Parts: sequence; structure tokens; C-alpha cells
Amino acid sequence: MLEIHDVSKTFFPGTVNERRALRGIDLRLAEGDFVTVIGSNGAGKSTILNTIAGKLTPDSGTVSVGGRDVTRMPDHRRASWIGRVFQDPTAGTAPSLSIEENMALAWRRGHTRGLSRGVTASRRAVFREELTKLELGLEDRLTSKVGLLSGGQRQALSLLMATFSGPKILLLDEHTAALDPSRAELVTRLTRQVVAERSLTTLMVTHNMSQALEVGDRLIMMHDGQVILELDAAQKARMTPADLLAEFGKIKGAVVDDKTMLS
Repeated sequence: MLEIHDVSKTFFPGTVNERRALRGIDLRLAEGDFVTVIGSNGAGKSTILNTIAGKLTPDSGTVSVGGRDVTRMPDHRRASWIGRVFQDPTAGTAPSLSIEENMALAWRRGHTRGLSRGVTASRRAVFREELTKLELGLEDRLTSKVGLLSGGQRQALSLLMATFSGPKILLLDEHTAALDPSRAELVTRLTRQVVAERSLTTLMVTHNMSQALEVGDRLIMMHDGQVILELDAAQKARMTPADLLAEFGKIKGAVVDDKTMLS
């Protein structure tokens, strides 16, 4: 479903600020794979998501979705295939629009837009049914402005909006990092539920090593623009966060702690 082959990306080439963000990345996700990505800041995690989404064009290598080469395709042409949830709860929704208006925009993602009504009675019924799955009472607040929702409610809504239009791939960019522990747990549970129900091919970036081990069926660790470790489901099940830190230190030849991974 997703293939990244020999992808490299350098920012500010030829200047004193030159930084190699990705170095010959190879990654394959079969349909329904759920891969978590961890690594130190600047490892290239968000860069690889932006490359898949079309926000960035790689200097070399190819990106394919469902067997189609999308390497040079602009992000708006990929929109119907790729859903994304960002770290900032305000990034995936329009605060001045109502819940149902936001959902109507997401419903039409990647499709040609005309002058027909965005919110119809039949769509409103679908929106209410989808919102019921969140168990947050939002199905009774369809006309409420999204800007009035809490961060956890907005992130849950963003997750729903990113997936209910039927994308092939879901990209999660530290989508629980800005939430308090209880809301983060809720959104993580909803993520598992939505991914399983819709059999979504998912790539989730996280700094939370416990979350990376508990969620998904594969894990990759990145550092300095490269994949330095990959674990399958069985290997993940035997690992602890302390084991991951030790593995990172072994590969890099240094003793590391949580602060090292996050700095």
C-alpha cells in the first residue's frame, strides 16, 4: 500500500545551515499495516510524513501509494488517499465553522467541489452516526463551533474527519502529545478502534515509547535521517521502554536516557 524507496532530503543545501533530514530511507507497508515510529528530535520522523503527504518533495528516491508513483504529485491530488492528524489539536479543524461544517469539508476531501449544499439531511445523519462512535456527546452538538471544543474533543474529531472519507493511508504526527493523560488515552483507544474497523494502513510518529510498543504491529526507530532499528510484532511484545533505550544506546555506541531520546 505504501512504498518509500531510497528517499533522501536535504534542507538548505550548500549553505552553513545544510541539514540532511533523510538519508536513503526504504520502507514498505502492506495494506492494513500499523507502524509506529520513534526517534530523537531531528531524526527525520516528521519529514518522512511530510514527504508521504506531498508537503515536501524528496531530492531523490520514490514514494508510491497503492502501486502508483506519487513522488512529484502535489499534496492536494493525494488528499483523497491520505488522511492526517497533527500534534496541534487546532491544526486539523476550522474553529469558526460548526462540527457538521467541518465534517462536510472532510467528506469532500480530494473531490471536485461544486455549488451543492455541503450539509444535507442525509449527510447530517451519517455525521451523527460517526460522532456517536467517539462517545463524547458530539452527535448532539452538530451546530456548535469547533473552537468551543476541548483539545481532546477536537483531536478526536480530527481523527474521525481524517478517516471517515475512506483514505488508503493514515498519518499520525504525535497526535496525542499535546493532550493530558486521560484525553491521550482516549484518543489512543479511538485510534486503535478506527484503524481496526477501517483496516487502515497507518504510520504513527510518537515520542512515547510505551505507546510505540503497545500500539501497532511494527516499530521503527529513526536517528539522523536513517532507520536504525525495526521490530516486528513478536519482537515488540518482548520489549520494554528501557530495552528500547538500551538498544538505541547500543546502536549509537552511547549510554542514553529519556532526555537523550527527546533532545
